[in-house]
Amino acid sequence: MSDTTQWTVLNEAHEILRAAVRGVPADAWTKPTPCADWNVTQVLQHATGDQLGYAAFITGGPGPEDNPFAPSGTLADSPEAVVESAIQASAAAWSTVAADAAEVPVPIPPNKMTAEIGVGACALDAAVHGWDIAVATGQPSPLTPELARALMPAAQATITDPIRQYGMYAAPQEAQAGDDDVAALLRFTGRSPNWTAA
Repeated sequence: MSDTTQWTVLNEAHEILRAAVRGVPADAWTKPTPCADWNVTQVLQHATGDQLGYAAFITGGPGPEDNPFAPSGTLADSPEAVVESAIQASAAAWSTVAADAAEVPVPIPPNKMTAEIGVGACALDAAVHGWDIAVATGQPSPLTPELARALMPAAQATITDPIRQYGMYAAPQEAQAGDDDVAALLRFTGRSPNWTAA
């Protein structure tokens, strides 16, 4: 795999998602999450479906079996197996992409991006949904200020326009005094940094 910064960011984001899934207690898979109307299992299905979607667009191979935007809440395998399969498919697909590629096919509008923005968007998805799972199940926030800073350019390039036009992200939350880089990224993606289950 390339040693570029963005590929390192993808590795870090994948590890966040992987670790969050490993940290979910057995009785917590139906808990609510910061993703409105989705429980922990559904967020996992969405997150892994997105990773498989990136892999499919890049390689031309099959995508996720279920619609990531209508997760059923029922897994076909163990959570660890589901997340590992998706992460490995995504990482393998991105390893075939040149770091300076000008047009990489991706599953989000406009369906072609530079490698730098595309891999950043893929990493953003994994990291933020890893955060969703972690905080929903009582784990500490896995996002670091350094990773949040690295992910923000991809968030700004992809979420503002055109993804929000398609209803794929909640409206951003207003910045607050004292926000650090993690809080700024979470608010930009429509999440409250202090989210707790009601």
